[in-house]
Amino acid sequence: MGLDKDRVALSRLHNELGILTLEADVTDAVAIEHAVAATLEHSGGLHILVNNAGIAHVGRITNTSDADFERVFRINVQGVFVCARAVVNHMQSAGGGVILNMASIASLVGLEDRFAYSMSKGAVLSMTRSIAVDYLQHNIRCNCICPARIHTPFVDAFIAENYPGCESETFEKLSKSQPVGRMGTPDEVAKLALYLCSDEASFVTGAAYPIDGAYTAV
Repeated sequence: MGLDKDRVALSRLHNELGILTLEADVTDAVAIEHAVAATLEHSGGLHILVNNAGIAHVGRITNTSDADFERVFRINVQGVFVCARAVVNHMQSAGGGVILNMASIASLVGLEDRFAYSMSKGAVLSMTRSIAVDYLQHNIRCNCICPARIHTPFVDAFIAENYPGCESETFEKLSKSQPVGRMGTPDEVAKLALYLCSDEASFVTGAAYPIDGAYTAV
């Protein structure tokens, strides 16, 4: 099951992978419960949850408005909470499962002008560890991936919105902020996600995996 608020993205996902898709807001607990029920009815079980919905924000504490802070918190933090809470009981009944959260290097190191975003990803990291510890005896593993900048349409739109007229220069600057000199690719993150959701990672839980081109190593 793939969830998104973007109907075009859902249609593309369905056409490419042939999976069940549903339009839903991750902060809407009722909608998520309906999505879980639809997944159980369609597939007969629910064994893996990947929390990948999120937004970014540029700003320091002094120029982050209440509305900005609340919006980032609602999607990046509350969304993870709502989705994880909705699946845990079903995973327990099934004898286990995997929850994979998308955090960020912002949960591990300080990033300039990313106050609200860093707050939210720090919360994702803490939730990941808490869920992992609480459900060890129920065979539910919970980990998070902490990417540096990954080149996606989201990044292109973010640059266009926040740095109009300086897109090329900003893209180059952000690319070179990774010590390897480039942004990561979605495929590179997906391969790590696949490993963490597989039985090959059966001994991995409560972990935060940087995938950052050595950003956190230097």
